[in-house]
Amino acid sequence: MQIINFSEQNTVINQYMAELRDRSHQKNRMVFRRNIERIGEMMAYELSKTLDYKPKTVTTPLGTLDVALPKDDLVVATVLRAGLPFHQGFLNVFDKAENAFVSAYRIYTNREHTEVGIHTEYMASPSVKGKTLLVVDPMLATGGSMVASIEALLKTGKPKKIHVCCVIAAPEGIEFVKQTLPEDSTIWCAAIDAGMNEQKYIVPGFGDCGDLCYGEKL
Repeated sequence: MQIINFSEQNTVINQYMAELRDRSHQKNRMVFRRNIERIGEMMAYELSKTLDYKPKTVTTPLGTLDVALPKDDLVVATVLRAGLPFHQGFLNVFDKAENAFVSAYRIYTNREHTEVGIHTEYMASPSVKGKTLLVVDPMLATGGSMVASIEALLKTGKPKKIHVCCVIAAPEGIEFVKQTLPEDSTIWCAAIDAGMNEQKYIVPGFGDCGDLCYGEKL
């Protein structure tokens, strides 16, 4: 299984990541959401290099030109609510993709908030049978919500290939997801951080992505 970590390269993504982590920048939710979206756009561009392509002849006002266009049928799936700006970034690039949405969220199962369960209660998705499935979720911490989402999506069919895309991942989450994914799957990360704290938040991370994008929840 291939794991791609963009923080190992010197690119402008590192600037967006620094701003996402910076507490002073986090005060502006619009900028925070836009940086998540921009990382999605750049990750989608890099991912497009791995797709299968087919030839096509394009007729211009002055002649014709042979080009290669993606032939994969894509489904871009995200986890509500934190995944919405990240999803939009991918959709800005893969504008012909079908879309899927899963409601999966963590529930602390003890008083100390150190044990986490995942609750899934809603999904809207086309069939993913034979298609290239991109599951885009900014945070891959324990991997529980990602695995729950993938399992729900696979009930609609067996995809051609699965790409898991995240902004920040913890090593524990990557290992947990690897146990679920087929061997030919790919995990894409803008950064892989050191680990998680007792409350299962990624450290150093940047906090709760959903809250930073849209405001605190009850």
